[in-house]
Amino acid sequence: MKIVIAGGSGFLGRALAARLSADRHNLVVLTRAPREPERTAARQVQWNPDGSAGAWKSEIDGADAIVNLTGESIGDHRWSTAQKQHIVSSRVDATRSLVAAIRDARNAPTVFVSGSAVGYYGPCGDRVLAEDAPAGADFLAGVCVQWENEARRAADRTRVALIRTGLVLEKDGGALPRMLPPFKLGVGGPVGSGRQYWPWIHRADWVDLVRWTLATGTARGPINATAPNPVTNADFARALGRALHRPAFMPAPAFALKMLLGEMAEGLLLSGQRAVPALAERLGFRFAYPDLGAALAAIFIRT
Repeated sequence: MKIVIAGGSGFLGRALAARLSADRHNLVVLTRAPREPERTAARQVQWNPDGSAGAWKSEIDGADAIVNLTGESIGDHRWSTAQKQHIVSSRVDATRSLVAAIRDARNAPTVFVSGSAVGYYGPCGDRVLAEDAPAGADFLAGVCVQWENEARRAADRTRVALIRTGLVLEKDGGALPRMLPPFKLGVGGPVGSGRQYWPWIHRADWVDLVRWTLATGTARGPINATAPNPVTNADFARALGRALHRPAFMPAPAFALKMLLGEMAEGLLLSGQRAVPALAERLGFRFAYPDLGAALAAIFIRT
């Protein structure tokens, strides 16, 4: 298959590109700044995801699949008005560009897998959330709604799957390395009340879920990319402490996080979603790491 990945140089994109390259697919990575590929045979093509379809769109015409992982990180900077707009536009404009290219293609791809997040549901307490749960009303929910709506515009030309990703775990990137310093110092623990659910997934399972989505014709619409056993933040902290052989009893007070991070604290740390992968399991996907303890053990046992 010829597979085009937009956003293939990030924490998730690199791992996906490496696996698809190992699967011997013809891989093209759309990037703002082409450079030497790392551990893949992917061909890099420069693009400017500004909402329009440029010369790079010839790569879309005749491709078998498109994977869209574009978007500014939501956790690197405090959410100022300008930063929030950049978070939205980096997702919506890039997706609009890809959809325009798909719609203009003489030979449209068979499938368009587009990123989203479990933030779509907003803060939901302990309510179990399958893919048919409604959208929330906070900032991150609004981002996901706009992002997904843009991707759905390609549905008259191709199968559209929306990957609602949870907290992806691996030690070389994402959120997990940022959690480690206090635990290694023996002062790790839950954040806020600890009762909020953190829907998580091992990166290897995330990669395999995307590969499965590409190959499974009935996988369409929203798909929760989360392990089948979400845990509360307090349980997550205890499991991480066990994996690191460190205590996990020192809480991070909610008021301090709000003072430090503002609105971002509530959106990323103090609230959560008890999301479950109902569609993927119903269609037969099997997780290698369904339980958090085993997932963390697999991550930290490697040298």
